[in-house]
Parts: sequence; structure tokens; C-alpha cells
Amino acid sequence: MRKIDMEYLELKKMLAKMSQLSTSMIEDSISSLVERNSELAEDIIKRDDDVDAYDTEIDEFCLKALALYEPKAVDLRFITTALRIIVDLERIGDHCVEISKEVIRLNKIPPVKPYIDLPKMAESASSMVKNSVTAYFEKDIKLAINVIKKDDYIDDLHGQILRELITYIAEDIRKTKGAISLMFITRSLERIADHATNIAEMVYFMVTGKIIKHTIFDDKDIEKLLEEEN
Repeated sequence: MRKIDMEYLELKKMLAKMSQLSTSMIEDSISSLVERNSELAEDIIKRDDDVDAYDTEIDEFCLKALALYEPKAVDLRFITTALRIIVDLERIGDHCVEISKEVIRLNKIPPVKPYIDLPKMAESASSMVKNSVTAYFEKDIKLAINVIKKDDYIDDLHGQILRELITYIAEDIRKTKGAISLMFITRSLERIADHATNIAEMVYFMVTGKIIKHTIFDDKDIEKLLEEEN
């Protein structure tokens, strides 16, 4: 086994831990909302320090690997993609902190509405993050493209929830404060899905060398990408 391959294994371990921490924060932040558990929300806020620590550790590890091994082509893209992934994972942690802060505010007032679509949105966003990182580990183009495709579902839920919350405000102005907090939470979940999409796009570049970042895809475009890689 090449020395750089051993370094890859260590890098994957660190990224897996950072990814698991980030996704657990997503899932627990919504649990704290549904269960009205402010202690859990406070714990999530504290966990962000661990995410930041992984960010720094992996960043230093990748820069050291670049200096020592001077990797080329796919090896180079593997390491530089890791440097980009940790930026998105760190931002996901930040969004979970923002969600948790809103949860603490919401738990001080009566519930605005039953939480049905928000947990669905959080589950999908968490799944996107997990799958995008798995696509990186396995260099799986199909999985990466499926993550990109799922972002449309998140955007649709985002719009649907916002419309419902606006209706709640129109019907009862006393629910404005709570509804606005839920809007912020919904927006944070939508941004988490965007970060997962960023990771998936970088995986596509890592494997193919083709840049698809900032490209707007419809279903036909995605099917075409899948056909090209089969």
C-alpha cells in the first residue's frame, strides 16, 4: 500500500467522524424542536466546538499531505475535495446551532403548529449529507447525482412550509413570533441541503474532472449525467 493511501484512510476516518457529528446535530436539533427539549438544544450548540476542531484538524492534515506528497490528478482532487467538504460540514454545524437557538426561543411560547413537514425536511437533509460524504468515500457518481436531484424535494418542502406559516400568521397575529422562528429553522434546513449538494457536486468533479457547480439541472439533465457515467 502506498504511503499516501494510508494517509487517505486516516483522512476518511476523520471525515467520517465529522460527518457523523454534523448529521447527528441535524437530527437532534429537530428532535429538540418536536420534543420541546431545550437541554438537548443547548447540548447541540456546545457540539459545534467539536465540529470546528475537526475542521481545523482535517485542514492541517490535508495541507500537510499536499506538501509532503505533491499529489497529481485524482489524488490531488481527492485531497482538495476534502478541504472543500469540511467547509460545508462546518457550515452545517453552524446552521444546526442557529436552529437550536430558535428552538430554545420557541420552547418558551405555545406551539405554533404540529410539526409534520419539518421533521421530513430534516430527515431528507440529513440523508443528503450522509450520502454526499459516502459518495466521496466510494467515488460514487450515481449517488452524488441522486443527492443533487433530491435538493428539489427540499426546495419544494421549504416553499410549502413557508406558505403554511404565512397562513398561520394571517389567521392569528399572536403566532407571528413563533412562525418567524420556524421560518428561520426551515431556511437553515434548506441551506443544509444546499451544502450537501455542494459536496455532491465536488465529488462529481473529483471523479470526472468536470465542473458542474452552479449549474441548474432539470430531470433530463440529471438523467443525461447518469447515462454518461454508466
